[in-house]
Amino acid sequence: MNFITFPLQLIAIAFLIFAFSRVWLRTREGSIGWGMFLFWILVWMLVLIAVIKPELMTQLAKRLGIGRGVDVALYISIVLLFYLNFRSNVMIENLRHEITRLTRIIALDQK
Repeated sequence: MNFITFPLQLIAIAFLIFAFSRVWLRTREGSIGWGMFLFWILVWMLVLIAVIKPELMTQLAKRLGIGRGVDVALYISIVLLFYLNFRSNVMIENLRHEITRLTRIIALDQK
């Protein structure tokens, strides 16, 4: 298989370049820290490898006893989405508690 053989690979690579740029810009402006930067760069690098060399996903699937490489990618994506959803929910809950605490402090100061 050539380096890039399908139009979908070109579209995916263009998106990955865009994703890399967004992660880099968010890190430079301070919206995300270096830990999150490294996490997302690792995720996008793994996706890039899977796009350029899809046969690696097939080999991984065979080693894991899964039928197709695309199934492995879907399973990993679902697990990653659940994890990110969990982290977001924890963060939202922490913010909710902090807002409640600050609201109480402000209410008591205004009496």
